[in-house]
Amino acid sequence: MKKYFFAFVALVAALVFAACENTNLNAGANANANANSNGRVSAASPTATATPTPGYTAEQAREERERAKSNKETVGQSLEDAWTHAKIVAKLIGDTQTPERKINVDVVDGTVTLRGTVDTAEAKTEAARIARETDGVKKVVDQLKVAPAAPAKKK
Repeated sequence: MKKYFFAFVALVAALVFAACENTNLNAGANANANANSNGRVSAASPTATATPTPGYTAEQAREERERAKSNKETVGQSLEDAWTHAKIVAKLIGDTQTPERKINVDVVDGTVTLRGTVDTAEAKTEAARIARETDGVKKVVDQLKVAPAAPAKKK
């Protein structure tokens, strides 16, 4: 089981790093937008948009849904939901304050539901922050419960 978990972690990490690799695609866009503004400032309201799923395939989404299902998690049928789930799980794994495998992450139509039990209020807050700040997330429903860990038994 550990072999599959580490393989999953490696796959998710590779996907996250691949998505972050090319940051210069839109380098000149702001210069062009500023040159064409004629000094006018637009009052358009910002809208949350999901980042595209770079190279994320339907097969990878299917595999992500299967992994989620094996952890009693739910992932919607869109590529975006599967990609969002993979990003949140990878971030939770990489954060020392969040016990990722104690937190179930459900993603359906951009709505993320966090379920499970964490040891501290800080871990609960951090998990919700991670989910909220992930591209593609429209709403976070935090159902995490705080229950301090039982003290370790002496042998």
